[in-house]
Amino acid sequence: MTITGQCLCGKVSYKIEGELQMSGVCHCKNCQRQAGSAFSVLFAVGDDQIEIDGDLTTYDDHSDSGNVVHRHFCGTCGSPVKTSLPIQPGQTFIKAGTLDDTSILEPQIHFWTGSAQNWVHIDENVPQMTGNPG
Repeated sequence: MTITGQCLCGKVSYKIEGELQMSGVCHCKNCQRQAGSAFSVLFAVGDDQIEIDGDLTTYDDHSDSGNVVHRHFCGTCGSPVKTSLPIQPGQTFIKAGTLDDTSILEPQIHFWTGSAQNWVHIDENVPQMTGNPG
């Protein structure tokens, strides 16, 4: 399977070969702020599965547990494109809103539901974690 996507202005694009490793929704406050929304929908692939064309700017964030979270975005339009975590080497988390075709995605888990917006209704049939998964 080949998966493609890009930022809002198109200066950063990517191509992924193979299957997704996981897909989820993060409700932590930092993801809410980065997305400018109630949550961030993302999916994981191996670093060796993705080819990125264009330059990303990186903001080094920190999770509640103190771990570094590298948030990569387009320096022109500001679209968040990917996240990488030093504690999870070899894995890249792509922001699902950048997908060209979102029909391949169905979130398998919700993270940080303890800080979910009170008006967001989460399907009770999808696994949930109230806090830090690791």
